[in-house]
Amino acid sequence: MDNEQALTYNVPYAELSRPVQGPANPYKTNTLKRKNVLTGYAEEAVISDATFTAQHRTFQSLGYTRDPTVNGAYVGDLEKARQLEGKDVVQMRPSKADVEAIRRKRQKKGDPSILDGEGAYKGPWAKYEDEDRAYEDEAALAGEELASDEEYIEEAIVPANAGPVSKVATDYQDDIANTETTEFHGTAQFDYQGRTYMHIPQDLDIDLKKEPGLQKNYVPKKRVHTWKSHTKPITALRFFPNSGHLLLSASADSRVKLWDVYHERSLLRTYSGHTKAVTDTTFSPDGTHFLTASYDRQMKLWDTEYGKCISRFTTGKIPHVIRFHPSTDTHEFLAGMSDKKIVQFDTRSGEMTQEYDHHLGPVNTITFVDENRRFITTSDDKSLRAWEYNIPVPIKFIAEPYMYSMVRASPHPSGKYVAFQSGDNQIVVYASTDRFRQNRKKSFRGHNNAGYAIDVAVSPDGQFVMSGDSGGYVCVWDWKTCKMWHKMMVSDGPVVCAQWHPQESSKIATAGLDGVIKYWD
Repeated sequence: MDNEQALTYNVPYAELSRPVQGPANPYKTNTLKRKNVLTGYAEEAVISDATFTAQHRTFQSLGYTRDPTVNGAYVGDLEKARQLEGKDVVQMRPSKADVEAIRRKRQKKGDPSILDGEGAYKGPWAKYEDEDRAYEDEAALAGEELASDEEYIEEAIVPANAGPVSKVATDYQDDIANTETTEFHGTAQFDYQGRTYMHIPQDLDIDLKKEPGLQKNYVPKKRVHTWKSHTKPITALRFFPNSGHLLLSASADSRVKLWDVYHERSLLRTYSGHTKAVTDTTFSPDGTHFLTASYDRQMKLWDTEYGKCISRFTTGKIPHVIRFHPSTDTHEFLAGMSDKKIVQFDTRSGEMTQEYDHHLGPVNTITFVDENRRFITTSDDKSLRAWEYNIPVPIKFIAEPYMYSMVRASPHPSGKYVAFQSGDNQIVVYASTDRFRQNRKKSFRGHNNAGYAIDVAVSPDGQFVMSGDSGGYVCVWDWKTCKMWHKMMVSDGPVVCAQWHPQESSKIATAGLDGVIKYWD
């Protein structure tokens, strides 16, 4: 019977191991093989290292190689494969007779005891016959005439009557890394009461002095303003701490600019002093100062109000991320460097006070947790390390084979979690309490971030997670359900910066490689 499940006779092994035959099942929907690599299904093939290397080098140098799936077939430049009869680089090597013929053409090495003249020692510098003539033919083909020895010697010798070289020619160039300037762009530096733009405005329909995160957040829908002044991609956006009435932007044009978020929404001040692209910036906890880090290997402390550069710090390496210690009485900051170290400086003395040296790649993020007693760092070495502040030994080290490097981080307002932008197109969440474990249930997907350091930001009330996208989108997820709530197109190019306003219920600032900052509500 067809529906019986028991065998009533001994089936030979050949029958049991026979491949499946007959027509394909018309009701089977998923006929594709399951993914076993990130980009699809990779079929395993057993091949010796020597054969693979030979075929790989053949494809690199000759443009074709054997097709491993079909015997005697080739892939790549089939015309060249036909001309060379399908030989690989090993078979293309000259025979012993050819090598001997080439060697015979070489001049004699000569006698080491003779320095000059006939039979002089040439050693490894012995030329091949007709080498000079071949060079002359080549030069003639290029339409160039070889200069004679006499002309060459005349050019090489400096005339005796040449005057002394001017001082300007040998003078050192001024070090412009230490010349900082600032320009105020606003209408008036002081208002009628003598207050600068640092004063938190109180003539608005929102109280900017309240604690951030008290009101419920909503997803923004439309653009309300555009700021244009930078000439190159924006690298960092920072709202003024707590009130958010000012916006600081750092750019690859080596400048940092301060914008007014309310009233005229104008450009207030430009801070110039770096010679290369600015990598990161951070406000001090009270907002009176901010730090900038740049590819010119300098870290600079600026006065937010008047634009003066107060001090400079450098280790000789490129700082990738820079963070003030969040408590107001420490006057210290951390910087993650390209030489795998995290350095700690005191802004008052200018001295390095601590060095955390355990990462195996450039440091990407620094996030303070546990009431600022600890901090978490991630690096290009695809690991996560947690540290006690001021103790240069990690208290937790996480590196799993499935992890990718995490390029941006944002703490959750509850203080229990940190969201990290992972290089495999997802946002992962780690606990920021004692265990520092990954929360496997929380993973935010649906955007594309590969190849870019794209911001991730948690809303002030902890309800939403936001990220930019390499396709020009801003994606917003619900923190509890991990479902994508909203996805809107905000730019033609990749969006690398996205920040929530600390006080408004639904306002965000975005910026990208086009150098334009957009404000959304």
